[in-house]
Amino acid sequence: MSAFDWLNGDAFAAFGQHVKWSDMLGNLIGLLALALGWRRSLLTWPAQLLSGLILVTAYASAQLAGGVGKQLLVIVVAVWGWQQWRSGTRRAQDGHVAIRFATWRERGVLAAGTAVGTLAVGSLFTLVPSLSWNPWPDAYIFVGTLAAMAAQARGLVEFWFAWLLVDLVGVPLAFSSGLAFSGLVYVVYLGLVLWGMRAWWLHSRRHTAQQQPVLEGVAA
Repeated sequence: MSAFDWLNGDAFAAFGQHVKWSDMLGNLIGLLALALGWRRSLLTWPAQLLSGLILVTAYASAQLAGGVGKQLLVIVVAVWGWQQWRSGTRRAQDGHVAIRFATWRERGVLAAGTAVGTLAVGSLFTLVPSLSWNPWPDAYIFVGTLAAMAAQARGLVEFWFAWLLVDLVGVPLAFSSGLAFSGLVYVVYLGLVLWGMRAWWLHSRRHTAQQQPVLEGVAA
């Protein structure tokens, strides 16, 4: 039996749903990556890289081209984000990556990029039905993940909002695609995203408040 066959074999079955090893292991590592991201740990990126490698096989077996593309994207962006956070860690005073709120221009670019990208990828999936049986949600998750990870790599608090919007579509799509464990993990993701969003929001506000007296002193 090859590694691919083992990963896409059933780990267990519950309530009529068969859970694959690739679905379970990839998503558990993904949860770990999200928790490490909440703590602003550099290890979040190698964890995301490993999760992406495993989940490629899960989405390939479910014939979700958008999911496969998303995980390949996760692998590429994880390498880039790793490099970005290595630079950010050297600049942060507390030994972690420096985070901040996005500017309105950056928010506009993320929103417009997500909309245009979803339209383009969704149109492709519609024109070539073999790429995905559920083109528009698949395309949205594909592009939304890219937007979220790009924002995370830049240390933007808004990356949590992007993940939240991806989760709202990812939960029903995963269950309807037969990836039950992915669906359950997306529900857990939702809780971690809300928790992480609050933590990053408060940290960024404290950092801004600490910087304000310094800036006022320089201005004086």
